[in-house]
Amino acid sequence: MSEYWNVMVPELIVLNFNESLEFYTNVLGFHVKFQRTNPDFAYLVYEDQVQIMIEAYHETGWNTGELLYPLGRGINLQIEVKNVDVLIGNLKIRNYPFFRELICSEYIEDDVIHRQKEFLVQDPNGYLLRFCEVQE
Repeated sequence: MSEYWNVMVPELIVLNFNESLEFYTNVLGFHVKFQRTNPDFAYLVYEDQVQIMIEAYHETGWNTGELLYPLGRGINLQIEVKNVDVLIGNLKIRNYPFFRELICSEYIEDDVIHRQKEFLVQDPNGYLLRFCEVQE
């Protein structure tokens, strides 16, 4: 695992830490860079540069309001990976539901068309994850 640290890393407050850790590590394939307890916390990495932190909800946390499922309303996290098919396979083996099935999208920047394969899934807390693979 790389020693690279991203300059921006989302930290997701989770309602059931063990369920969330299971999802990110055993279903999606993230690795634990480090972990602590009291409160439960894990810094997770996928393919060296994708980094997410999860922390169990606790009363003294940085809570800005009541947490109601689905968490993270109004945001999706775009996560660029080398191969979305690996993730799709992991999710399908476990019959994990997709928020949006795999599609190919095009984005235009000036006169250049960028293509990517992408799908969306909600983690156990409802956070919306958009995994994408850039097409050459």
